[in-house]
Formats: sequence, structure tokens, C-alpha cells
Amino acid sequence: MPAKRSVPPLSVAVIGTGLVGSELISQLLSLPSPSPFILVALVSLTGSLFSPTGLSVTKDTWRSTLKASNAKPDLQALVEQLSPLDRVVVVDNTAAQAVADLYPEFLRRGIHVATPNKKAFSGSQELYDQILQASKESGARWLNESTVGAGLPVVQTLKDMVASGDKIKKIEGVFSGTMSYIFNEFSTASPDGPSFSSVVRVAKEKGYTEPHPADDLNGADVCRKLSILARSIPTFQNALPEGYKSVANRSLVPPALESVTNGAEFVDRLNEFDAEFDKLRSEARAEGSVLRFVGVVDVEQGVIKADLAKYSVTHPFATSLGGSDNIIMFHTERYSPRPLIVQGAGAGAAVTAMGVMGDLFKLVL
Repeated sequence: MPAKRSVPPLSVAVIGTGLVGSELISQLLSLPSPSPFILVALVSLTGSLFSPTGLSVTKDTWRSTLKASNAKPDLQALVEQLSPLDRVVVVDNTAAQAVADLYPEFLRRGIHVATPNKKAFSGSQELYDQILQASKESGARWLNESTVGAGLPVVQTLKDMVASGDKIKKIEGVFSGTMSYIFNEFSTASPDGPSFSSVVRVAKEKGYTEPHPADDLNGADVCRKLSILARSIPTFQNALPEGYKSVANRSLVPPALESVTNGAEFVDRLNEFDAEFDKLRSEARAEGSVLRFVGVVDVEQGVIKADLAKYSVTHPFATSLGGSDNIIMFHTERYSPRPLIVQGAGAGAAVTAMGVMGDLFKLVL
């Protein structure tokens, strides 16, 4: 047998060292030797490290080494530093538009991109088209599994269905871990339940919501995830000129609170609207249903929407969810009449970083 060809490690540059970034770095530096990856760059809000042959850091020392660096973060300089390397990937762990705007440049230089950042793939059609074109020209890949369901196999499952010729009929699901928790607690089959504002308050105290809960209740996060999935379906690839802003959305932020900029004040005043949410819950119960905030990509009807909907108490969205789980149903020509269901933790640093790690392994296996 011919000798197995030795493939050099993939150089990895990490941008963003927050919760997800820190977890990713820890997972990356915990891989057994010989690792298929070599960490060549770290960029935080305040500093940066770069070595084309690999940084001399461990999972216990990278923070202190980065903190001691005198080099300031400079993304354009990073582009130039990485360009001469043969096999390199940038991992963007931020939620920054400025980093997302650089994806076409990275890709044009032959630098792969892996990221949980939703901005580039749910934003303007212009940026999305630039990413596709740059990838096509250079052959560099962009991987974004963790933009929709953290570590859940949602994006790649859809891409595999489309690539293999399956016909997508409809995708529907509970895509927000925060909204999942809120409505799992608020809308149940039992006749009694807590007020909506009290559930949101507890969710905030547990760290499930953004610092300002309106950033969850406005539905924008679900719209971003829907736009990312829709753009993987040929029918919808050019149907969202403004990205997530083109998705039909039902915000649950009361109009009277839209101008409230302080998260604590928002929660304190939300109880003024409990009666409205109680009415919605009562109407659902009268029909033998529960309320769930869902996202739908209906290819047959040409509809993409995020909305508060009623589901029978026997439906999987009522019976299968717990905590802040995500659940996504794929209705396709092959998966019919019973849909393919993907369910599990859809948020959290560990599973999100795992999703990014899965993308990195796609580049080396």
C-alpha cells in the first residue's frame, strides 16, 4: 500500500475571546497530539497575538499571554499576516458587523471562514452575494453551522438535503432558546400558570435573555436564523434583499415599551401588559393548545415568518421541549409525511463552540 500522505496542520486564527471564543480556544488546545490544527493568532478587543508557526500557549496560559501583549487588534493587519499561509481558517466568535464585512476579503485571499456570527449570512443581499462570489473565485470555504442551532446539526442537514436533490417543503421550529424557555414556562396544558412578566424576569435572572430582554422578545434573532436557512434553499437565495429585515416578524415587545432602553426598567414595566398575554394563553387553552414562538420557512407557500402560534398539546412543540431547547422540523419530499426532527440544546458556549469545532474538522477530514 502507498504511504499515507502527510497533511500539514490547518492554521487557525481566532477573533473574539468572549464566552464562545474562550470555550473554543479551550476545546482547540485540549485536542490530543498530534492535533490537525495549529493556533496562529488570537485577537481580542484589547490585544492580539500572531505567530505563523504557532503560538506558544496552552489552555491555561493563553489568557495571560494575550493580556500581556502590546500588539493592538488590527483586522486589516491580520488579513495581511494570514495571506501567505497555505492552509488557514479565520474563526469569528464575535457578533460584530465589522468582522462580518471582512469575510469577502478573507475568502478572496484563500482564507476559510468559520463562525457563529449571524451578521454576514442574515444581512444584506449585497454582502451575502460578495461572500458567495469570493468563495467561488478562490475555493475557500465559509462554514456557519453554529449560526442557527449552536451545536445542533441544522445548517449542514439542510445543505445536504438540497445538495442531494431532496425537495424542501417547509421548515418550522422553535429557534430561540430564550423564547423556548419563556413559553415552556408560561404556556402549558395546566390551567394555572405564572404571569408573562414574571417568567421573563426569571429568564433574565437565570441569564437566558440578553441584558435587555426586548432584544429577545422582538423576534430579530429568530428572523436572522430563518434568513440563514432560507438562503440555503435555491428558491429563496435572492428573496431577502435586506436579510432578516425582509422576514415577516411579530415582535412581542409592547409598543409602549419600544422606547425603553434600560433592561431593568423594561422588565419592571412589562407587568402592565400581563393581561394581554394572559388572554392569548387562555384562548390557546380553550382550543387545547399552547403558545410557541416559532419560525417558518414555507417553500410551497413562499412564506418566511417569525410568529407566536398555537400548537396542540399533543404536538412535539408542546410535548418534547424542555428548558431552553431548540426543535426544528424538516418537511421534505423524502421526509414525508413524517418530518425529520432535530432537537436539543440550542444555546450555550460549550455547544456553540462545539458547532464551530465541527466546522473546523470539515476542513481537515
